[in-house]
Amino acid sequence: MAPIDTSKTPIVWVLGGPGSGKGTQCEKIIAKYGFTHLSTGDLLRAEVKSGSDRAKCLTAIMERGELVPNDVVLDLLKEAIIARAGESKGFLIDGYPREKSQGIAFEKSIAPVTVIIYFEASTDTLTKRLLGRAASSGRADDNEDTIKLRLKTFLQNNDLVLAQYPEKIKRINAEDSVDSIFNQVQQILDPLVAA
Repeated sequence: MAPIDTSKTPIVWVLGGPGSGKGTQCEKIIAKYGFTHLSTGDLLRAEVKSGSDRAKCLTAIMERGELVPNDVVLDLLKEAIIARAGESKGFLIDGYPREKSQGIAFEKSIAPVTVIIYFEASTDTLTKRLLGRAASSGRADDNEDTIKLRLKTFLQNNDLVLAQYPEKIKRINAEDSVDSIFNQVQQILDPLVAA
C-alpha cells in the first residue's frame, strides 16, 4: 500500500541541470500551488543537524567525501512524505532521482511519480549561468572546467532517468524568461490540481 494517494496528492519530480533555474521555479510552484518542497540536500542537512544515530553515520560518510547511500536518501524522503501526507496538496521532489536506480526504488517503496518536469537548457547556457553565479558567489567549485564536468555527469545520468519514463516527462524550455517558463509549468500542473 503506497503511503499516499497520488490521485489526490500528486508527486512531481523536478529535474534540470545546475543553472537550469529549477530553484526559482520551485519557489513559484510552492507560492501558487502550496506543494510541499522536498530537496534531498535539505533533508540530509536537517538530519545531520538532528544529532540522531543516523546523523553520526551520515556525517562520517560526508566527511570522507563519499555519496550518501541511496537507501538512506530514500528513507529520508519517505519519512518526510509520510509525515506531511495528511496536509500536503502535492509533493515537489527537487533534484531527485539523480540516477535510474533511484527512480525505480522511489516508485517501488513510496509511490509512482505523477509527472516529471524537466527544465532543459543547452550546455552553453548552463555554463554561462553558472559562471555568472560563480562571479557573484565566489564558489570555488564554479570554474569552467569543473562546471563542464558537473554538467556532463548530470546529463549522462539524467538521460538514463528520463529514458525510463517517456510518458511522464514534460520538457520545458529553460532558456526562456522566468515568467514564460512558469507559464509552461502552470499548463502542466493546473490540470493535476483541478482533478
